[in-house]
Amino acid sequence: MQEYRAYVMGQDGHIESRIDIVCRDEIEAKARAKALVDGHDIELWHGDRVIANYRHED
Repeated sequence: MQEYRAYVMGQDGHIESRIDIVCRDEIEAKARAKALVDGHDIELWHGDRVIANYRHED
């Protein structure tokens, strides 16, 4: 299992909160992070590397 971090981004571009994700691989982490998009952008990180950015629809 690997540890990832999903950051919930505010409208001002700053981090509002962090959600820790533990899953088997990057594919699963991306799916779980994408599911978190609900009115906020989400950034998915693994260590010091950005994996993906998911933008909410206005």
